[in-house]
Amino acid sequence: MSEQKEERKQAVAIQYDREADSAPRVVAKGKGLVAEQIMAVAQSQAVPLYKNKALSNMLMAVELDREIPPALYKAVAEVLAYIYRLDQNFG
Repeated sequence: MSEQKEERKQAVAIQYDREADSAPRVVAKGKGLVAEQIMAVAQSQAVPLYKNKALSNMLMAVELDREIPPALYKAVAEVLAYIYRLDQNFG
């Protein structure tokens, strides 16, 4: 018999302060229960969640409190643009 192993959830939180940072920073990351806690905190603070497995895998490799590498600027910019549009639509 073969059992299908369920993949553990993972979550990465980024923060960007235009005045203090030159690029977004990874401020939290984790798998399993930690990922669920990150997502719960985001939801409780009305922070939108963006699901992209490939991007989260790449961001998991970035150390905490480090700016994202230039190779990820475009992908993260798309996420930030998505969130900006949500903010504009929902006020």
